[in-house]
Amino acid sequence: IMLVDVPSIRSKWVGETEKNIKEVFDRYERLAKESDMAPILLFNEADALLCKRSEGAVGSVDKMENAMQNIILQEMEKLQGIMIATTNLTGSLDPAFERRFLYKIEFEKPTPKESQHIWKAMLPELSDKDALELAKTYAFSGGQIENIARKQLINNVLADSEELDISAIHEACKQENMGKKQMRAVG
Repeated sequence: IMLVDVPSIRSKWVGETEKNIKEVFDRYERLAKESDMAPILLFNEADALLCKRSEGAVGSVDKMENAMQNIILQEMEKLQGIMIATTNLTGSLDPAFERRFLYKIEFEKPTPKESQHIWKAMLPELSDKDALELAKTYAFSGGQIENIARKQLINNVLADSEELDISAIHEACKQENMGKKQMRAVG
């Protein structure tokens, strides 16, 4: 897997970002020729590069962004390999990029049963009953459950305790929501 470090591609110098993008695809092509198996070109948080282009761009920044995106589109067209792009902001992707991806996979939040397993994996000391209650109450992604488990660990370290505080976990769940509707319908 060739992970693309998006922030390192961008440059404040005119033409440098475009050169860096071209180098990413050239480096991938060299890696593909040297490898027995097809490598994967991975753009994590791709919306930073593949966002909607500015129509009728007038400003120099918009023109540079459009030029950069046009180079990526050209490179994608001729890519002989596997490219994966991840994003949580699919609505911000330019339709020209969307058309170039053969497969689009949406990862939905886990079901309560799947969520219960994640809770238990992140906080093994949770009882099955408490894990199921959390899973049924909060519609969290695995990453959100991991955040809460980390908060529990930090709280335990700060309190010099190994006790599991289910009320503190529920409070962390409420904080994780921060006003969002992520509670499951109970019924």
